[in-house]
Amino acid sequence: MQPFSSKVIAYLLSVTLLLSSCTSTLVRDDVKRMVGVEGHCSGSEWVDDSSIAVLPVPIVAFLTPHIDLRDVSSEPYLNRCGASTRVVNREVSVNRLACMPAGLTRIITLGVWQWCPAHVTWSADVLADMPRPAPVSTNDSKNHKS
Repeated sequence: MQPFSSKVIAYLLSVTLLLSSCTSTLVRDDVKRMVGVEGHCSGSEWVDDSSIAVLPVPIVAFLTPHIDLRDVSSEPYLNRCGASTRVVNREVSVNRLACMPAGLTRIITLGVWQWCPAHVTWSADVLADMPRPAPVSTNDSKNHKS
């Protein structure tokens, strides 16, 4: 019974390590701000995070580095919540777990291209509009002659 349980533990450990590296956090505010929060904004979306080989020669492309065809960054998603000065408690993460089965496209294209459907999740709190101070009147400083 010991060899079976050790194999199960090794399998679970390897799956846990494999899946934990599939999500990357682009933005995360560690300090939480709760004063002046007007609302909450969150969402998720599937994006294309495909890559192509730097040297797109079949079979040789397996050994060359790949560059992303689309840069997945946090700005477009957080801008949906409002201006960057009004967004706090931000968190944007990209889950590339679906890239594993889609990695078959890299084998089919002989290493030249890899399709990667990534799932982007964002969340942020939106601050209320700050009231603007009333303009200062300068009527007293008009041309006074003594």
